[in-house]
Amino acid sequence: MLESLTRTGKRSAHKFLHARALLLCDVGPHCGERWKVAEVADALGISERTVERLKRRFVEDGLEASLGPARRTASCKIRFDGRFEARLIALACSPAPEGRSRWTMRLLAQKIVELQIATAVSPMTVCRTLKKTNCNPT
Repeated sequence: MLESLTRTGKRSAHKFLHARALLLCDVGPHCGERWKVAEVADALGISERTVERLKRRFVEDGLEASLGPARRTASCKIRFDGRFEARLIALACSPAPEGRSRWTMRLLAQKIVELQIATAVSPMTVCRTLKKTNCNPT
């Protein structure tokens, strides 16, 4: 099936590359010597990690799943509530740190982590939250 995918018909580049990578990783009497992951990645112009993930998906989920788009496993797990927003706004409205004329998004994010309001927060999250609440720290 993999050989027919790489030799006949029209396929997306993604499917073609993955089918070709699986063929090169194949071990059997009709396949010749098995290629190493680094050799497959180099030959196809993809990363070794992509080949490793592809092989793992093939073993765990089967052929169809490995040729299709990867399933998303991670989603945004950290959700900020109204209490976080209130503390962020209070911090943004407070005087800027010494030596600074105003708060930046990066400074606010660092201060939030420093004050243990949140374990981690990106400057973009700070920006989105302030924009959502119509708060302008300048």
